[in-house]
Amino acid sequence: MLGSLDCRSRSRFTISLVNQSIWLTLPGTYKSRHTMELADRAIGFILASISVTIFTYYTFWVIILPFVDKDHFVHNYFLPQEYAILLPVYAGVSLICFLSVFIGYVMLQSKKKKV
Repeated sequence: MLGSLDCRSRSRFTISLVNQSIWLTLPGTYKSRHTMELADRAIGFILASISVTIFTYYTFWVIILPFVDKDHFVHNYFLPQEYAILLPVYAGVSLICFLSVFIGYVMLQSKKKKV
């Protein structure tokens, strides 16, 4: 059901009720709700597709590939088995480092604002 009920309050912003969701629109920032919804769905679909592809590739690489003969052509599409452990470890360490730096930066910025 796509309908909207607009309530205007002193022309500063618009509150709309669409599909049982409340939207707050500021002047000059209006975008089509339908366009935003399609863009969000497209981004979600792309991210989900990438995640499923990586999960399938990694699962095949780690679980199924060790049972395939070493001279089979499928081994040409995968890195050596050592990387199956090293890549996730490096990714995890990088993520933890990035999050630590980000949290530290935010804490320093919030401390400067208080002073």
